[in-house]
Amino acid sequence: MLKHTFLALSLALAAGSAIAADKSATLQASLQKLADQAKPAKFGIIVVDLDGSASAKVNDDRAYMLMSTFKAPVSAAVLHQVDAGKLRLDQKVHVTPADVTAGSAVPSIGARAAKGPIDVTVSELMTAAVTQSDNTAVDALLKLVGGGQVVTAYLKDKGVEGMRIDMDERAVGHVFEGLAQGAEPPLHETTVQESARLLKGYEAAIVMQENTTTLDGAATFLRKLQAGELLSAASTKRLLDMMRAQVIPNRIRAGLPAGFSIADKTGTGASNGDRIAAWNDMAIITAPNGKRAVVGAFLRDTTSTAEQRAAWFKELGTVVSKQL
Repeated sequence: MLKHTFLALSLALAAGSAIAADKSATLQASLQKLADQAKPAKFGIIVVDLDGSASAKVNDDRAYMLMSTFKAPVSAAVLHQVDAGKLRLDQKVHVTPADVTAGSAVPSIGARAAKGPIDVTVSELMTAAVTQSDNTAVDALLKLVGGGQVVTAYLKDKGVEGMRIDMDERAVGHVFEGLAQGAEPPLHETTVQESARLLKGYEAAIVMQENTTTLDGAATFLRKLQAGELLSAASTKRLLDMMRAQVIPNRIRAGLPAGFSIADKTGTGASNGDRIAAWNDMAIITAPNGKRAVVGAFLRDTTSTAEQRAAWFKELGTVVSKQL
């Protein structure tokens, strides 16, 4: 009897492994198709079912620019300090016009501070950073926690390898502009000189290692966040709720059928001519049946049209939904 039970269990495990292998192979083929469509740009994608039934990744040969996706791990580091009693959600932060960094999905902290000094709470800064992608807000948060090195150390301590944060949005902008940190464009610069400077900055930005993540680093961050391994239960819920409430842009979520939910953070790089440095999304997707998958999608240095990019990310959402 015991022998028969053991045999039945072995057959069931073998069948389960075969199904998982088939699902992974199908997923791998779908991701490769998307990556091929994006050529000559590099489209790095990782998808991991959190129940362990399938996983796949393509173009896992480099670290990818985080751009505004870094606002999720920065906020995680802030909430970690809240959990430790070092910061309070209702703590006020003074933001002045000099602190304003261009860039937000909607008028937010930066737009308000540009008109004059304001005092905003840590909670308000996180909401602006994650749900509205406000650059001024995340730069204030990064300064508050002690800089990018503090965030990177926190991530490593939690077992998130391959993701590094070194600088704020303003500093990244200076790289793209081909300027030393804190410098202004040269006086009397000609149009030709400006174009050459911006191209040099763009080329420097797309190869820098600062503010980057590997595909595994992105997936590990998302998996650990969802599992409650990075923060307290209350702080985990807070960050996931902010990611679910992200207003725009609409990328992976565009391909999800009704009934699916997504907690994500997008990121977009600067452009130079018809080249865009990065077009990203990091997401936790939940199916109506409760199954979940994490997705990291990083399109690097692409000349594709907005319509093409939207179609690829929408298709990725559809592929993942079918997987679940």
